Amino acid sequence: MVWYIVKLLVLLPLIGALIWGSLKLAQKMQSRFGAAQDGAKAVRVVETTMLSPTLKLAVLEFHGREILVSVSRQGLSRLAEAPARTAFDGVRP
Repeated sequence: MVWYIVKLLVLLPLIGALIWGSLKLAQKMQSRFGAAQDGAKAVRVVETTMLSPTLKLAVLEFHGREILVSVSRQGLSRLAEAPARTAFDGVRP
């Protein structure tokens, strides 16, 4: 019984350290290789809204267009598309 507790006290922190290290390595690799080569991203998430626990609306900006999509467990569906708004579109005189 004592040998089991000693193994547990040694292996549990070791497993936790391995999990933590692998998560940090994954974050480092994602930031290094996940970004676009020139630093500019082609797609930008403008806004998201949760409708239910399994359904979300998102506005994506892509090549000067804003695209409204629904996001669910089944995937993405394009709902609407419009020209991208500028910073002055929402300002009233």
